[in-house]
Amino acid sequence: MYRWLLVGDALSFVLAALLTLRCAEPPSHSSLATETGTGTGTEATHDAAPAPAGTTNPWRDRRYLAYTASEAVLFLDDSVFKIGLPLWTVTATSAPHQAVPLLLVLNNVLVVCFQVPFARFGSTPRAARATLLPLAAVFLAGGAALAASTTGTPWLATVALTLAATAFTVAEMLHATVSWELSVALAPPTAQGAYLGVHGLAQAVQRSVGPLAVTGAIAAGPAGWLGLGAALAAVCCTQRHLVRERDARALSVAPVTVSEH
Repeated sequence: MYRWLLVGDALSFVLAALLTLRCAEPPSHSSLATETGTGTGTEATHDAAPAPAGTTNPWRDRRYLAYTASEAVLFLDDSVFKIGLPLWTVTATSAPHQAVPLLLVLNNVLVVCFQVPFARFGSTPRAARATLLPLAAVFLAGGAALAASTTGTPWLATVALTLAATAFTVAEMLHATVSWELSVALAPPTAQGAYLGVHGLAQAVQRSVGPLAVTGAIAAGPAGWLGLGAALAAVCCTQRHLVRERDARALSVAPVTVSEH
């Protein structure tokens, strides 16, 4: 049976590869103008204009580096599910241990059903920025639900854990949408690859530091989860201020962005 599970997993990657082959990068506005010949001279000059000096190096862009640092914190939902939720359930609550895999299944089912519809919350940079406030509320609710899971009967503990798992799954989906959109919007068009490479470091940092942060919350008890939820909510509000529209060109991307393909 175990061998068939491995074979099924391998076949799923083959299927994913076949689906990926059917995808194509949508043409950019500048390339469409060039191919159709409809672009004006002014548009062609604007599309080809180089970025201002110093903005093509992400390591010199303090705003983007601060945004990436805040992203490393918001990616903690990954460690909450992989480490925090299982450990907390079996060590600090009266919920049955069999609930742990069911909570992970709930996470997967919700992501499969709602990740694509949730993409509308990041359809534009402005929408992504506005979503940071609901994201803060969901993080806070998830932390409060985990803190409340230590009280009451096993049934009440299971309900609280289910609410916490749902809240952190919603946070995961919202943050994924917001993160994709803003990571592109804050990068200059001439250096998006370099900027996104730096942004990718946020997940690597979270994988290293996240387990320590989550186990620290567990060690602190219910107050630790309340503190973690409040900290994540505060980072959402800070990030919203960080990516505010400072001028007419701020948070401007092409009509077709990552969240749309």
